[in-house]
Amino acid sequence: MSFLAKVPVAILASRVIGSVDQALASSLGLESTMKSLAIFTTDCDDVGLIALDEATKRADVVVAYAASMYAGAANASTPLAGEFIGMLAGPTPADVQAGLDAAVHCCQHEAAFHYAGEASSLIFLAHTVSCVGTYLAREAGILPGAALAYLIAPPLEATFGLDAALKAADVTLAKHFLPPTFTNFAGAWLTGSQASCEASCRAFQEAVLAVASHPIA
Repeated sequence: MSFLAKVPVAILASRVIGSVDQALASSLGLESTMKSLAIFTTDCDDVGLIALDEATKRADVVVAYAASMYAGAANASTPLAGEFIGMLAGPTPADVQAGLDAAVHCCQHEAAFHYAGEASSLIFLAHTVSCVGTYLAREAGILPGAALAYLIAPPLEATFGLDAALKAADVTLAKHFLPPTFTNFAGAWLTGSQASCEASCRAFQEAVLAVASHPIA
């Protein structure tokens, strides 16, 4: 899938709070040991979620909050709001900074949407998380360390692609994002062996590209 052009992800704003106010910590449901907070916004929600999960594998942090903004990055309410906000909590400022660094690196160098063609504005995500961390494991209802196929596209393409992905390999539908999501896309998380998840990603991509090439069938 690397031959397709990637959609770059921008980190729009970030901050570390060394000692979180108790009222804010309580509102976020933080345990008493989680005293520091890292916050960032980005222009891509799904990559942001993958990045938060990656942070839980690389630092002593938990995901305190994650939310998509309405209508997508192109319709962001302010220049720094973007499409997504993520928050990581940890025992110390160093812990949350390490988590933030891991999340930023993932956004910029690992997970990515791709364009469906050189002249296409249609974008999709077909990404295998080889071993999920604590966040995606909890959200998907699977064990940490399991593989996950993360599949997202516009509504019709996503539904057509999901059917192909489920048929392509021995995978289980862990979570289905019916259209419209906050960003007007759709998709799913599938779980199985890493090889099965990768096969499902390939099938999803092929189905999305087929729709992009011939919308009416």
